[in-house]
Amino acid sequence: MTVFKGVSVSPPLIVNIPHRLGKDEALGRIKAGIGRAHNEFARFLTVEEETWTGDRLNFRVKSLGQRATGTIEVRDDHVRLEVTLPWLLARFAHAAQRVIGQKGQLMLEKK
Repeated sequence: MTVFKGVSVSPPLIVNIPHRLGKDEALGRIKAGIGRAHNEFARFLTVEEETWTGDRLNFRVKSLGQRATGTIEVRDDHVRLEVTLPWLLARFAHAAQRVIGQKGQLMLEKK
């Protein structure tokens, strides 16, 4: 954990999810999945910012009174999620990493 200007910041949570869909198909599935996640997690998570630039999403969310920022990058053979969490949310990072990886893998399975 690092302290910047009196705020504790944990190392970023990074999840890489491999796929064989190609960038365009993976991007479409990720965008659709994020839309579904808004509804599924609405009672726990508030999306304060969501900006797509090409194949990269920059976002800021709030949960349990804490803010987290991150990016999702869709690449030809994998999707990379990186989230910087405040100390309170970082305590749940390991469990979140596993769930994000599993849900992401299901979303990106070739069908």
